[in-house]
Amino acid sequence: MATDRLGDRHQAAGPILEVTDLRVTYDAGATPVQALRGVTLCVGTGDAVGVVGESGSGKTTLALSTLRLLPGEAAISGSVRLGGQELVGAPAEVVRRHRGRTAAYVLQAPGRGFNPVRTIGSQIAEPMRLHLDVSKPDARDRTARLARLVELDPDLLESYAHELSGGERQRAMLAMALACDPPLLILDEPTSGLDSTTKAAIAETLGRLRQEQGLALLVISHDFSLMADLTDDLAVLYGGVVVEQGPTRTVLTDPRHPYSRDLLGAYPSMTTQKDLRGIRGSAPDPADPPTGCPYHPRCTQAIDECATWAPELSPVAGRRIACLRGGVLTRLAAKNLTKSYRTGLRRTVDALRGVSLEVREGEVVGIVGETGSGKSTLVRLLVGVDEADAGTVEWEGRTLATFEKAEWADFRRRVAIVFQDPFEAVSPLLSVAEVVREPLDVQHIGSGSDRAQQVAAALAGVGLPPTDAFRSRRAHDLSGGQLQRVAIARALVLGPRLLLADEPTSMLDASEQAKLLVMLKDEQLARGMAMIVVSHDLALVRKVADRLVVLHAGEVVETGPGAEVIAAPSHPVTRALVKAAATLGTR
Repeated sequence: MATDRLGDRHQAAGPILEVTDLRVTYDAGATPVQALRGVTLCVGTGDAVGVVGESGSGKTTLALSTLRLLPGEAAISGSVRLGGQELVGAPAEVVRRHRGRTAAYVLQAPGRGFNPVRTIGSQIAEPMRLHLDVSKPDARDRTARLARLVELDPDLLESYAHELSGGERQRAMLAMALACDPPLLILDEPTSGLDSTTKAAIAETLGRLRQEQGLALLVISHDFSLMADLTDDLAVLYGGVVVEQGPTRTVLTDPRHPYSRDLLGAYPSMTTQKDLRGIRGSAPDPADPPTGCPYHPRCTQAIDECATWAPELSPVAGRRIACLRGGVLTRLAAKNLTKSYRTGLRRTVDALRGVSLEVREGEVVGIVGETGSGKSTLVRLLVGVDEADAGTVEWEGRTLATFEKAEWADFRRRVAIVFQDPFEAVSPLLSVAEVVREPLDVQHIGSGSDRAQQVAAALAGVGLPPTDAFRSRRAHDLSGGQLQRVAIARALVLGPRLLLADEPTSMLDASEQAKLLVMLKDEQLARGMAMIVVSHDLALVRKVADRLVVLHAGEVVETGPGAEVIAAPSHPVTRALVKAAATLGTR
């Protein structure tokens, strides 16, 4: 007989599921499809482990592999141990004994898991009759208890699947999965296709079941909010390979693999202020996977070695990542910068006092503060125009103060700045073409024809006509918006890895501001470059910044994710900036 109390046999110690170097290839004709290419993960008693990734990353194949539910054309190698039993290569009858008893699988679309001509209750009871020594009356009683356990109205047990809502079918599927009291549930997109309130209710039910019944969960989903609610550990799957794995909160709040960072950037969330940004390029073809790191064709920080060397998961910042470069690079880091100036009255002005910040690859950092807070001084120190009295500025781990001539030349190619006033930044004596071409001339990059092509491409990239007539114009022939775009084209022509924009839209009207900001965001995403946006306009910066740094009287008074800083500012200066930000209603 089954135990009267669900969960009594969930107390055994040790892993319930151990997946080691799992590889799955589908025989799809002339070209085999490599769905999984060496996945390793473990789910212990009472654990909740999540697996996220884009469509086609191998998530469902992983879920099916755990119970040997793969189609006949799939070749599987490696190891899958369920309840201590090796399933890869095991006889079918051995595998069947573990289905439903050691682990139960909850399908992605619950409607597909039910026979349309049988009642829901009879199907929930069926696993008990097949796998357990349960009489028909006991099975009926136990089915009713399971319905109540998953918060499904027992009166619906006599209904058919098409008579239930999506949320009710999902609860019925959970009840059927729990029929034989397994210690592990494998959930494949358990909330896909459901409205937000039903999703939240299902997630709450799963969390309660885990706590009350001692269940372990393997959750397969593309829904990061579900992972945050349900799981303790998270594995990020890309191209059939785990590229990042660690505590869920750590991975979601501080992703370190470029793919994890980009995937989170594409996820709609109420905790972010920025617009959505998709991942450039396309997911790899599993029939023709890239060599080396699977993400390198889409990665903005990839180098030549990434195409030939496949990295293994290695410890980095409290998790494991598979990245040749150690994860998302820190492009620029300032540490304890101090800068003072003497005025004409021999009075010392402390422009900066112990300012620290860092900017990672592909990240946008907003620096905000009122006039005189030290913003422009900080920009000059970051690009090496001025030297700090104390503290250091590092570019990719190297201190600017130690740079030789060749290193400075490389730094000038890779870091560009857009100044506040384009009329002061652009020489009135030079044509548009000469202004944009000047960095190429200084760096002796390319031939004359190559430079002309790069100038035309840079102008087109910022929405300006690359015609001979426009390129021959001078500053006085252009509007403020056009001239600022010319200045940005000049900054981008060398393909920098970091762009510093010092009040880039302060002299423009609202329409030009919006167009310029959208253009900057598009360029930043397409190039994958990091960006620092300096402004006193918090309403503007919040639209582009991943993180905010608030300066006041030369000190950093607050820093953090943009949404958090704006939603709950902790410093009086930040609160004042938020209150003063542009609104279209009454204050």
